Amino acid sequence: MPAEARLVSGCLPGAAAYDADIVILTMGRVQATLAAVASALRQQSVSSYVALLDQGAAPSGYPEFVALFRGRRDAGYFVSDGNMGVGGGRNFLASVGHGRMIVAIDNDATFGDAFVVYDALRIFRRSPLLGAIAFRVLDGSGARLDEQSWGYPAALKPRSAGRFLTTTFVGAGHAIRRAAWQEAGGYDPRLFFTWEEYDFALRAIECGWHVEYRGELAVRHGMAAESRLRWRAGRTRWYVRNRLLIARKWGASWVSLLPRICGYLLKGALAGGFWQAARGVAGAIAWDAAIEKRRMPARMRRYVAEHESAHRGALIQRLAPELFGRLSERASG
Repeated sequence: MPAEARLVSGCLPGAAAYDADIVILTMGRVQATLAAVASALRQQSVSSYVALLDQGAAPSGYPEFVALFRGRRDAGYFVSDGNMGVGGGRNFLASVGHGRMIVAIDNDATFGDAFVVYDALRIFRRSPLLGAIAFRVLDGSGARLDEQSWGYPAALKPRSAGRFLTTTFVGAGHAIRRAAWQEAGGYDPRLFFTWEEYDFALRAIECGWHVEYRGELAVRHGMAAESRLRWRAGRTRWYVRNRLLIARKWGASWVSLLPRICGYLLKGALAGGFWQAARGVAGAIAWDAAIEKRRMPARMRRYVAEHESAHRGALIQRLAPELFGRLSERASG
């Protein structure tokens, strides 16, 4: 039975139009989440509604969150009776509000300044075909790029303070135009965890929207240790499964995916997580029949080729540095 959520503190947004829904998901992490919410509430020069969904609390919620939201007319604290996953949770919060854009930050992140949401709104107003904006993700100090959260081709990293068109965005900090969200259909909740942003971005691109990375819009990302992708951990299963399913959605054959599958299995084996990677492959095969297959229109193929494939290089080029690095570490150990 699908998880459901209810409001436990604060209020629902009013009927009047407003600029942004700022959405945050959490499962505990009380102190980090309090900082994330406070950062969202401090955003200036925009009308906004801040929504927090707690997927790991008791039915009454955490008292710290209840107190923070109590009496507010611009925010709501929701508690679910189960884990909806990242996609399902954000879908829920997006459905609660009706702001012109949907802004999301992780529960261990804060906005780089008080005008990030306002600046995102200005960019959308100037760019009618822009469907989503990817923010720059800095480390917790705000002094350096968060290398673990770089979700774009490595060749583009020198442009991290600038701007470029892309085919995805990172969940730690981004904004989506609501019109694009509605047309593309939101996130696929079946993905549950990892790659949901990439999957959504591809569907938005299919609809004719663009996705742009804007380095002047930043979040500081504390990034709790348990949130990092470790190839021995259970989250590896979701990582492998979902990336293969997205490739299958867009017409990739299993034969064409064999090099990627072998790369994932080898990477998992070198990290001591072979069986997690293997479970991911098995999960993709099991879910394959439930995935609607589609073909990229010519316009979309050109966009992906120009703004993703051209920067990534061949699969072996992308895998070789890490694989040989791990082999060297094992040999020297």
